[in-house]
Amino acid sequence: MKQLIVEKIDSLPPLPNSVLELEEFRKMPSKEPLDLLKIIEKDPLIITTVLRVANSAMFGFVSEVETPSRAISLLGVNFTISIALGSVIQNLIQTDLNAYEAPTDDFMFSCNLASNIINTWVGKIDKDLKEDLLLPAFLQETGKFIISDIITENKQKEEFQEQIAITKNLSSVEKEFVGYSCARITANIFKHWNLSHNLIFSIGFVEDLENCPKEYLKKVKILEIVKILADIKNPLSDSNIQRALNKAEEYGFEAETLEKAIESIKYKLEEDL
Repeated sequence: MKQLIVEKIDSLPPLPNSVLELEEFRKMPSKEPLDLLKIIEKDPLIITTVLRVANSAMFGFVSEVETPSRAISLLGVNFTISIALGSVIQNLIQTDLNAYEAPTDDFMFSCNLASNIINTWVGKIDKDLKEDLLLPAFLQETGKFIISDIITENKQKEEFQEQIAITKNLSSVEKEFVGYSCARITANIFKHWNLSHNLIFSIGFVEDLENCPKEYLKKVKILEIVKILADIKNPLSDSNIQRALNKAEEYGFEAETLEKAIESIKYKLEEDL
């Protein structure tokens, strides 16, 4: 199984110029919105995704966001970079998520929700930490495309789905079937592409605190909580909210701050129904 995972990662296409440009821009100490606009305007996929995210219910902007410049202004430069990088990277990997019985729209909702939790919750705790975690939160479930591919090829789809329904814990089922967590596979995808250590280590040690380097522990704990809340099968379900609040207390975060962030996001989503 390990060899199959390695082969699938090695067969991924190289990163396009848009990702390399965004990565360089992201590292700059001073980021001008106009410079970001010039980069994302080159890629129709990025424009489409950024506008779709800006107009989604979870942000609840008063009027429709019709231009990328307006989206950057409302979402912020770093949030827009995360969405832009995420859309291109996921498009490179994307096959389908048939093994999870989840359309791509559900996956994008989960990714957007994860970033929004970081923005709403972690933004109240530590603004620098928020900026560091926006992209890892958005991308941490990318390995699901590889997992779905393998499950389907091995003709284990029905068995996989049955196990998910029984345990309600995606991570444990994924590990049972492919031998590795989604976090580990995702981290190896980004290692293959030589992306940042922050992205690789922050994601790679989710649910593996025992082996996590000390400097990444806080980030990994936050991403684990976000992962629970943005579960692709049961996003913001009552049981997952409770699990996340319990984890927050266990890891030394103020559960009340997290709870308020969840309520704020749920309110925006319910308003759009």
